Amino acid sequence: MMKFIRSKDTRWLSIWVLSTLAVWIWDIVFLNKPALHKVFNGFFNTFIIAILVVVFTLILGWMVTVLLHALQSRTNRAPYLAVTFLMNLIRSIPQIVGILFAYVGITLLVAGSVITSKALVFIIMAISMSLFIFLELVDLMRDRIDHFTKLDFYSAMRVCGIPERRVVNFDILWKNSRLHIQNKLIAVLGYAVFLQCSVDFIISVGLSTEVNEVTLPTTLGSLLAKIDSKQDILAIGYTLTHPGYTGHLFFEHLQGMTVAFLIVFSLVSIYHIANGYAERHRL
Repeated sequence: MMKFIRSKDTRWLSIWVLSTLAVWIWDIVFLNKPALHKVFNGFFNTFIIAILVVVFTLILGWMVTVLLHALQSRTNRAPYLAVTFLMNLIRSIPQIVGILFAYVGITLLVAGSVITSKALVFIIMAISMSLFIFLELVDLMRDRIDHFTKLDFYSAMRVCGIPERRVVNFDILWKNSRLHIQNKLIAVLGYAVFLQCSVDFIISVGLSTEVNEVTLPTTLGSLLAKIDSKQDILAIGYTLTHPGYTGHLFFEHLQGMTVAFLIVFSLVSIYHIANGYAERHRL
């Protein structure tokens, strides 16, 4: 129990929760209501989409892994090669470029009233990101399956008449690889936040403010691209040559400071949580 409390991942999780809570309390006291509402919505939307990305990445990764394992054992190699080719095609596209084009497509669909539900926009955005992330989970799962299929226990269970799908799904992926998969999903959460904020920032800068507000939900990335946040971030640079202005940052430039802090500190915390989880379980 003490090892769990003192572990690096739980320590960083506690630090992130307490720091985020402290920032919210400070903003409630000193940040104006419209800006506070925007920041809250951006934070909420960002992490809801990121969590959906984790869920869809797990589903896609598991489905493709099981499919490839089943096709790999067949005499006819054409289906296996076709799926592998599609995976390599997706792998050849840089993640941020692929997600950027997917977001542009979503923007056009929403602007054309083809998609009208906010929940559906969230789901499609999450699926779009998952398509360019899930391959890393597939690689992990396939490596675990390849490792265990070379051991004696796999052959012994197959000789005992246990179905292969149960051996792969339960004995390999669940019992012996669950911690590895969970650690990868923590990292996927960080990927999702980073890619989402990056793409939303690019789209928000490239499109007019009116178009972006109508088409895509507010996220931390899109908030960072707004003129108010830009001015707040520039104020940080101003303090380098005018140290006496530092006190104004925490009262007059709260929107940009809060958005930048939530993005950067969340990414740093997720990185340390993933590393700490791996260290605690000796992965």
